[in-house]
Amino acid sequence: MGKHGSLTQAGKVRNSTPKVAKQEKEKKTLAGRPRKRMLYKRRFVDATNIPGTKFKMNVQSSA
Repeated sequence: MGKHGSLTQAGKVRNSTPKVAKQEKEKKTLAGRPRKRMLYKRRFVDATNIPGTKFKMNVQSSA
């Protein structure tokens, strides 16, 4: 049974590469089903907590 290289060379490439700090990632916007869930929560679930107001879809600011 032959071996695939000696274990003395294991990890030589990874150990010899310079260490680079991880960059901060921007938060991705939701898409698909999670986006629809977020919109539902924003429009209907959270909006019902405001007493004495009715929910209106296309409210324009009266300026």
